[in-house]
Amino acid sequence: QVQLIESGGGLVQAGGSLRLSCASSELTSSIYIIGWFRQAPGKERDFVAAISRGGTSTYYADSMKGRFTISRENAKNTVYLQMNNVKAEDTAVYYCAAGPSYYDSVYYYMPSKYSYWGQGTQVTVSS
Repeated sequence: QVQLIESGGGLVQAGGSLRLSCASSELTSSIYIIGWFRQAPGKERDFVAAISRGGTSTYYADSMKGRFTISRENAKNTVYLQMNNVKAEDTAVYYCAAGPSYYDSVYYYMPSKYSYWGQGTQVTVSS
């Protein structure tokens, strides 16, 4: 059973920074693609960012480029999402997910292509 545990959420002022962590069971992070998604109340779960198994390739939603950075530290079985210059519209529950590698990176943007999910961590941005 693959377990993913998110942490680091909380209340932050607009323009501030926050770092989310996704801790995974041993070996998980080196086997799977890890993605971050977010879901605001009444909205669908949206793609935020993803990182390849070795950490050499990263993928971002357009609205996050330049503000968010995804990274992974396989030795610690942890993937991070550094959120800078946060905005009120970033308020959501953030989930990390693990999934298999695909030849076409377009699949990393799809929640349905991920096999395992964490419980989520709430991020609230105050304006």
